[in-house]
Amino acid sequence: MNAFFNDLGRQVLAQWKQVNFSLEKFPAIARKALEARPPSKHVALPDLMREYLLNDEQPLQSMSGFGQPELIAYEHPRFYIQLLFWLDGTTDIHQHEFSGAFHVMHGSSIHAHYTFENARSVTPHLRVGDVRMEQIELLETGRTVPIVSGPGCIHSLFHLDSPSVTVVVRTHNDPGTGPQFNYLPPHVAVDPMHADTLTMRRKQLLDVMEQSEDPAYAEIVMEMLGTLDFERGFFILQHSMAALRDRGEWAAALKLFRKRHGVLARGVPLTLEEGLRRDLIKNMRSTIAAPEHRFFLALLMNAPTREHLLMLVKRRYPKPAPVETVMRWAQELAVLTEDGLELLDAVFPATLDANLDDQPAIFLSALRHFLTGSKNLPPALRGQPPAVIDELRHAFTASTLRMLVV
Repeated sequence: MNAFFNDLGRQVLAQWKQVNFSLEKFPAIARKALEARPPSKHVALPDLMREYLLNDEQPLQSMSGFGQPELIAYEHPRFYIQLLFWLDGTTDIHQHEFSGAFHVMHGSSIHAHYTFENARSVTPHLRVGDVRMEQIELLETGRTVPIVSGPGCIHSLFHLDSPSVTVVVRTHNDPGTGPQFNYLPPHVAVDPMHADTLTMRRKQLLDVMEQSEDPAYAEIVMEMLGTLDFERGFFILQHSMAALRDRGEWAAALKLFRKRHGVLARGVPLTLEEGLRRDLIKNMRSTIAAPEHRFFLALLMNAPTREHLLMLVKRRYPKPAPVETVMRWAQELAVLTEDGLELLDAVFPATLDANLDDQPAIFLSALRHFLTGSKNLPPALRGQPPAVIDELRHAFTASTLRMLVV
């Protein structure tokens, strides 16, 4: 067992015992202990990893799939200390069924806080309402943040460095604070621990139909959507979204779902679209290693507005101006293929008559123009008809870069 975490655990235990193990006071105790002796300053990551790999005398490890990996550094019947490694992980927007505090031991993250307003329980495991971002911040090495169980602490983390390591001092479970909902912005909350095995098997059977190119796929899904309750219908709609789009049946499926569930279904289309956008950025993250570019992806996923994005860029990279930094990243991420220029998932319009060699200057000039909101066209776009400018604008608004377009 690592001596530092053994001492940390004993210190937390002694202080918590003095207040009769009050759950309300535990987050402050955990935060104070982590700030008094920050693991980021007192634990050498290579030594810690070596010790875990070579020393068999460790606390009982969990079977949790959370973290890449999760290590238990201290265990007590009332609480424990875990180390969460992240290589390319991004947490869902979630709340907790436990309390405590977490400390950024290595790396950095974008941390976003949310509220869930106008909540309505459809079932014990699914709610509809309005997911609203309240705050977004950069957490750098050494920061400590309290965790409060329940819906008062809804957040997400986008880890920027690989690896990032978080130390969490946490209770096992706080009674009465579950379920531990995940939030699908802008309008749905789901219980990820709810095991609906029938729906799981139905989704798997639909996958069989899709992969075997069964012509009855869309018809079967439509029949399901016309009879299922809201919760199961939502998960079938979510699961079948890509296949229905490929078959040209997505609009009809949404119309059928809205007809069956009325006002409950009002926020579902935006929620599913946003889920696709966030998943796309997560997938891009796995192929992008540079910390600055991962930071850019984190902002594209989490920043609510262009202004928030530029503010966070300036906070981490004060010079040059944030627009210039974003444009440098865009230039570095742009890839010229045989088919045309690609910037993340924004693709140079194939309908425009432009030589491959000219596309980078046109596309990047257009991005700068849209990003700054300038009334004057840059040289690369001068003389172009409004229809061309509109096509270039659409290429960005149809991509994950849409928030940059004024």
